[in-house]
Amino acid sequence: MTENAIEAIDLRKTYSDSWFRSNRYTALKGVSFAVPRGEIFGLLGPNGAGKTTFVKIMLGIVARSGGDANVMGADAGSQSARLRIGYLPENLRMRRHHTANTALEFYGGLNGLSVSEVRKRRGDLLKKVGLESWADAGIKKYSKGMLQRLGLAQAILHDPDLLILDEPTDGLDPQARADVREIMLQLKNEGKTIFVNSHILQEVELVCDSVAILDLGVLKYCGSVENIGNFISSQSGMRTGSGITFWLDCDEAKLRATLEVSPTETVTPRGEGRVEYFTDRLDVQFVNECIDRLRANDVRIIEISQKHVSLEQAFLAILSKESPSNGGNQS
Repeated sequence: MTENAIEAIDLRKTYSDSWFRSNRYTALKGVSFAVPRGEIFGLLGPNGAGKTTFVKIMLGIVARSGGDANVMGADAGSQSARLRIGYLPENLRMRRHHTANTALEFYGGLNGLSVSEVRKRRGDLLKKVGLESWADAGIKKYSKGMLQRLGLAQAILHDPDLLILDEPTDGLDPQARADVREIMLQLKNEGKTIFVNSHILQEVELVCDSVAILDLGVLKYCGSVENIGNFISSQSGMRTGSGITFWLDCDEAKLRATLEVSPTETVTPRGEGRVEYFTDRLDVQFVNECIDRLRANDVRIIEISQKHVSLEQAFLAILSKESPSNGGNQS
């Protein structure tokens, strides 16, 4: 059994607007990355980046032009792959005459479940998403947040291994967004893999373990949310990654004689006999060792501060003209 829920290898997709293919548009340009099982993984990118095309290929809605794509060890788009996916589209529309119970019977039938099977499962499922007291109420009375929770319920009704959620918190109020995040974390704890396609970066940062960033069909980054700032630093030479900054009352020569400064760390003179020392190492033991050495060598510590680059800042830096144009830690 593969350790990855999704694998894309040199994935390409080209659209043409006529039978003669006179005008072509390439939505995916050799994209390769993997989504490990058991993670919450975010797919990010501006409009036209290729996110929707990627999701449609995973679901079997669109055929790829080249490369390989696998879902849960099966060819993307195959029946065996589709049966292991639960999907929540961006704008799930349910007929207004339904209640939560009848809606789940309808969607359960689409997934090959009998009415009796749905009725066995729906009570616990509606409780999981916080709709147990609304089971027999008409969905025309539901708020958008309640409809989104019902959408999550239909996506997990057939107990899939992989959930693909398209903009799951878009347009929701803060409490509804928090509710959806909590459900996603519960599902992760149950061993589900959750693939989120979203443009709300703050939400992605709160729940995702890793992200992939696409721009104009090119993969710009794939890796953990935690390390994305350091990726920018290593690729662009700009000190934008997360880390610790020491403001010290000494000159550069004394600092370098006191501490072993690695190539990923920087020492910047700040005038008046002071320097700024930045390290991307965040472990407490290392920081304590630095403090002990500085004090042992009579270096006065003026200030110590921790820097964190938000996902939004990193996203904008990666897509800027100054950022690297390809690659990333493709895991």
